[in-house]
Amino acid sequence: MKPALIILSSFLILVSSFAAEQRPNVLFLFADDFTYEAIRAFGHTDIDTPNLDRLAARGTTFTRAYNMGSWSGAVCVASRTMLNTGRSVWDADSVYKTTDKERQSGVLWSQLMGKAGYKTYMTGKWHVQTDATKCFDMVMDVRPGMPKTVPTAYNRPIEGQTDAWSPYDKSLGGFWEGGKHWSEVVNDHTITFLNDAKQQEKPFFIYAAFNAPHDPRQAPKEFQDMYPLSRMQVPQNFIPEYPYKDDIGCQHKLRDENLAPMPRTEFAVKTHRSEYYALISHLDVQIGKILDTLDANGQADNTWIFFTADHGLAVGHHGLIGKQNMYDHSVRVPFIVAGPGVAKNAKNDNAIYLQDVMATALDLAGAEKPKHVFFHSLRPLLNGEQKTSSYDSVYGAYLELQRAVTHDGWKLIAYPKAKVLRLYHLAEDPQEMTDLAAKPEHAAKKKEMFERLVKLSSELGDKVDLTKVFGE
Repeated sequence: MKPALIILSSFLILVSSFAAEQRPNVLFLFADDFTYEAIRAFGHTDIDTPNLDRLAARGTTFTRAYNMGSWSGAVCVASRTMLNTGRSVWDADSVYKTTDKERQSGVLWSQLMGKAGYKTYMTGKWHVQTDATKCFDMVMDVRPGMPKTVPTAYNRPIEGQTDAWSPYDKSLGGFWEGGKHWSEVVNDHTITFLNDAKQQEKPFFIYAAFNAPHDPRQAPKEFQDMYPLSRMQVPQNFIPEYPYKDDIGCQHKLRDENLAPMPRTEFAVKTHRSEYYALISHLDVQIGKILDTLDANGQADNTWIFFTADHGLAVGHHGLIGKQNMYDHSVRVPFIVAGPGVAKNAKNDNAIYLQDVMATALDLAGAEKPKHVFFHSLRPLLNGEQKTSSYDSVYGAYLELQRAVTHDGWKLIAYPKAKVLRLYHLAEDPQEMTDLAAKPEHAAKKKEMFERLVKLSSELGDKVDLTKVFGE
């Protein structure tokens, strides 16, 4: 080889190596059943989350982050399959049972990060139909969909009766199984990963997935004591029983809905919210320790941190307890981004899907996004190159029983089995308390939103034909 070519080749290798070293680390902190409201910094509720508050101050919050829905009662399965495959809800459904073929093709999120030169780590909840140990370089304590629970955790509490359940009774297992709270275990492993990554030349991708605050909602006593019932409030849109619950798949026998007695009582809802908040505050402490380690290791300046959840949770809103519905408390999640160049203490009100984090990480890694990936990188919204959402409207679905579209401050919910449409003006009614569907003055808006939902459903491959139920 001629000397000039040798010099040029060496230079290109050096530049390539330098570029790899400069690529940012990616730390993905993933919660379970975490509604968008449940962070103090967002101003929606009385909860203590000092570490998530400081993360929000350190970066940008997307205030309208959504999950697309689910083909399964286990909404987390659909959300996580979309997240790791990059596919939209019905496309992800089509590969759900054969997700291992996606792994064999090397197109899962972690694999694409690995191909881009990242060392990949994973701990916690997986709930994807393939072996996590074959998807990441280093894996510790892969957890199931939820900790084991006991009958006494259900259909409770009933005011005036002894409650056999205790969030901090370790003999009940659940989050205490194994001797240490599962949130603390995820924290320990994530810190181990950060310390290992400090010794590596490659940038890191850490997928740290907490089971909290999914039930059984168990936290140490000092956290439960933070939320006496005297501190708790029932949601503004509390009702004892949702009128269409049986026709939309939210009947009392549904596991999530069976956690509290029917009809709902203020006492039961306050109790469940107290235990939910306690588990979140305990989770918040673990996240604080991870952030502290990142700072102490000198890794923070070159790390993008993402915090979000697989979906939200009702916990007493609209007479519901679970997440199998189309209301904002259940389809919207917190979504915080912090990293080099990201605006601090900022909010972005553009609609996104939480699974956009996958495309964003690939963008940061310099990896090519596969053609089948539906979701979009958030970098253009974060750096100001893009001013509006990548999505004209937000779609939502649950089984064949619920559909929804959100657009320009309005939401239409369709219940095919019940043959009911519900229309909400979110801009004026964020708690979704006033159904305008039957109001003559909103007939044109209802028609417009229905047509938008039908079009979006078709584009996404939805097999439910709403026009057969509701007409054109």
